[in-house]
Amino acid sequence: MNTPARFHPIGTPGTPWGAAEKAAWRAQQRVQRRHADDVVTVIDRLRGRFDVQQYGTLDYGPGEVYPLLAVRSRDWSEALPTMLVTGGVHGYETSGVHGALQFLDERAADYAGKANLLVVPCASPWGYERIHRWNADALDPNRSFRADSPAQESAALIALVAPVKDRVLMHIDLHETTDSDESEFRPALAARDGKPFEPGEIPDGFYLVDDSANPQPDFQRAVIAAVAAVTHIAPADDNGEIIGSPVVAEGVIQYPVKSLGLCTGITDARYTTITEVYPDSPKATPQQCNDAQVAAVVAAIGYALAQD
Repeated sequence: MNTPARFHPIGTPGTPWGAAEKAAWRAQQRVQRRHADDVVTVIDRLRGRFDVQQYGTLDYGPGEVYPLLAVRSRDWSEALPTMLVTGGVHGYETSGVHGALQFLDERAADYAGKANLLVVPCASPWGYERIHRWNADALDPNRSFRADSPAQESAALIALVAPVKDRVLMHIDLHETTDSDESEFRPALAARDGKPFEPGEIPDGFYLVDDSANPQPDFQRAVIAAVAAVTHIAPADDNGEIIGSPVVAEGVIQYPVKSLGLCTGITDARYTTITEVYPDSPKATPQQCNDAQVAAVVAAIGYALAQD
């Protein structure tokens, strides 16, 4: 049951936010790190080995304009399967961004002549800089992957992938579940939508989200096995669930990704998964979180190539 102490400070309990509340929320957001320094400069260093494409510009007004960048295999071939890696759809989920960049630097060259790679390390630069789940319009990009998307980030990524969507064999979307989900972002979501906040549990460990409309249990197990060598896997809670969803295998839950507007629904790839790293665990370091993301990507590509 919601209490005033837990209610988000913006808005009136039971009443969805209007324009004034969204403006008040946006005015509170502050830049805490720089996309240009952390992401763009790293991608620039990769230009000698990969093709870099600016697939759009994120524009939220003066001082809030960002290039949307994708990194592609230089030896792209229509004869090869395409592997899609996305990170930073939720900008605050740090290891998704830096794990994608680390994969590009350390492992992407392994697939030359074997697969086409299309990697978007940071789909939400505005959210990355402000360490936030939403975009500047108080929208969750990872609930906005649908036709005529109201989220600039989601619409641009859909357009980028559209020419190759029918040739994507595997799509892995790199995420984190953080303590701030429970302390900040879920209360904000409840307030924005005029709903009561219902407390939940944050799982301690790594887990995956499969597509309930296209489950691939062996694929998920292969990714979990690879990540287990790097960091611990989240156990089910006392109800046999992780974040309110039944655990269908060790560290695996399922969502209907297309109907929810999630990023892994933007193609008809045979193999899809969403990683969820837990960076707030006392048993995991930031580097370990990045390494877990890389291990997941490598395992996902390897499994898909072996089955193709």
